[in-house]
Amino acid sequence: MARKTLAVIAARGGSKGIPHKNLLDLCGKPLLAWTVEQARAAQGVDMVAVSSDSDRILEAAEAAGAVGVRRPDDISGDLASSESAWLHALEAVDGRMGRFERIVALQATSPIRESGDIEAALATFDREHLDSLLSVCEVEDYFNWRIGQNGPEPINYDYRNRRMRQQIEKRYLENGSFYVLIPSLLREQSNRLGGKIGFHVMERHKMFQIDRPEDVKLCGAIMRSYGYA
Repeated sequence: MARKTLAVIAARGGSKGIPHKNLLDLCGKPLLAWTVEQARAAQGVDMVAVSSDSDRILEAAEAAGAVGVRRPDDISGDLASSESAWLHALEAVDGRMGRFERIVALQATSPIRESGDIEAALATFDREHLDSLLSVCEVEDYFNWRIGQNGPEPINYDYRNRRMRQQIEKRYLENGSFYVLIPSLLREQSNRLGGKIGFHVMERHKMFQIDRPEDVKLCGAIMRSYGYA
């Protein structure tokens, strides 16, 4: 029997980098609408809820087919965690369709995804008997550096014995697009990850998100190029 699954999106009204970011126009529709529609189209998702402190965002969420959940002021500030918003939304809607047994927490500022990504992640979650899952992208063929105590230093290779790109150790970037988790992680640990953790690996072009004004054009170009928009 399929487990009842809630997709939840935290979308505050305040944004210092891009004013009204969640409502900006991306390829002809509000940024938030892309994530709502992807979640609604995913088989295995029973309800999509958007948590926000903004009337305009809640209106846009409901217009796209989500259930709007008014977020209290005490978990709406810059320092409030996404987990607190997800938990509040879960408690607000839990029981309407039966108790939710899985949560898909999605980031509205990562619009480059497909409903198939969510479906595949849910399948992996069940098949591997996971407690939590994060979306990632492979970055294994990069030569990574960091600033150490004595200046720049390599992380994943030795420049004195440079290997072929194909020999570089596989690494995975947590892209923030979405997470799948059991509700008890939020209720008992206030965390999105815990227990048995798994990956859903996404294509590299899906790692981009909208944080700065120039990201809007970049993400829009990628979405049109791949036929998502």
